[in-house]
Amino acid sequence: MFRFLIALMFAALSTEALAEKRVALVLGNSAYTKVTPLSNPRNDAASMAALFEKAGFSVVSRNDLTIEEMRKTMRDFTEASGDAEIAVIYYAGHGIEIDGINYLLPIDAKLARDIDVEDEAISMDRVMRTIEPARKLRLLILDACRGNPFTQSMKRTVASRSVGRGLAKVEPATSDTLVAFAAKAGSTAADGDGSNSPFSAALIKHITVPGLDLRIALGRVRDEVLSSTSRRQEPFVYGSLGGSVVSLVPQAEAAPEASQVAAPAAGDALRRDYELAVQVGTQQAFESFLDAYPTGFYANLAKSQLAKAVAARKAEAAAAEAKAKAEAAAAAASNGDTAMQKKAATDAQRAKAEADAKEKLAASAERARRRAAERASEQARQRERNPGAAAGGAASRVPRNAGGSPVLASVPPPGTVPYGKRLLINNGQCPAGQILEMIAGNPQMQTRRSLRCIPR
Repeated sequence: MFRFLIALMFAALSTEALAEKRVALVLGNSAYTKVTPLSNPRNDAASMAALFEKAGFSVVSRNDLTIEEMRKTMRDFTEASGDAEIAVIYYAGHGIEIDGINYLLPIDAKLARDIDVEDEAISMDRVMRTIEPARKLRLLILDACRGNPFTQSMKRTVASRSVGRGLAKVEPATSDTLVAFAAKAGSTAADGDGSNSPFSAALIKHITVPGLDLRIALGRVRDEVLSSTSRRQEPFVYGSLGGSVVSLVPQAEAAPEASQVAAPAAGDALRRDYELAVQVGTQQAFESFLDAYPTGFYANLAKSQLAKAVAARKAEAAAAEAKAKAEAAAAAASNGDTAMQKKAATDAQRAKAEADAKEKLAASAERARRRAAERASEQARQRERNPGAAAGGAASRVPRNAGGSPVLASVPPPGTVPYGKRLLINNGQCPAGQILEMIAGNPQMQTRRSLRCIPR
């Protein structure tokens, strides 16, 4: 657990150190004083600010700004984006186009004459300069393609000056810059009947999907808005990016699970303890190992070694008993008469030969046990180094497709199949081309049945 916590802390520090700085400015102007207020920009801005904050951005959110407040906000955000990798500005409110130039309107705009727009509104060029210092990506999102609310009241100082419908097409001057309009140039966008505009509602769903390329995300936004407005409104994106994937939120890396972090250390300790038990080689050593590790691959090996150790111990006891009998017979022969001495000597020789044979048998059994234990240890190490190869090798030695074993449709209940019986089960649990193999266990001996998928 301690090693797991240290690993997580190190991973968190490394991630934090390497994380990109991402900043977002979110503006929502609803409470216009000289024209009819808009219902959704404040809601849209609040939703987008929450979205960016959740996605890990440093967010500045402002609502219902006057011209002076908008200018100051732009100045301040220029400094914030100076050392950022990604900078985003989202604006919801009124925007107009005059003589091919797009402007964002503060809530106190009057626009009695067309030339007043330069003093009473913020040009899109000024907005773009605010995020120009960002190093990797600059994104401007405008939910501002509504109809010009000053068309009827605004006086034109030059009759030929155009006052467009919606916003004008733009060509970003800097690379790695995108401008996303709620509606394509020359058309208008709906404010929406719900709590968010159709454009903002689609942005909320797609724009911060981890690892999703921004161009694809905005394409999904376009498709959703077209669908939700019965194709009356088509969002549009201007600008270009390079050939690599560019996303607002990086692909999330799965945090290491406790089992994944602790497994190598736990596995090393388990293997070392097993090998130590093998080196000691006594019944007590394997029993102690099984007390600490009662289940699993090494536990099965230890149970096998324990059975061999018990057998070797019994052989040693038998050899010792035979040797004692031989020694007793030799002692009796030295104290009896001639006939008795001959018989005792014969018995002693027989007992000694029997003892020697049992001693040799015990020694041979012990050598065989140790060789088997060493092979099992080596197989275990190979299994850990290359699990796939070990599994494949084991599977390849199993007779394929029944091999005389019955094929069942489901796994039989425990205790209903004789111990050691091999069955094949075709219950759909295994991948295509494989079948489930079961080796029956024995509940009374506390040996569990084994289940694994093997090639057909």
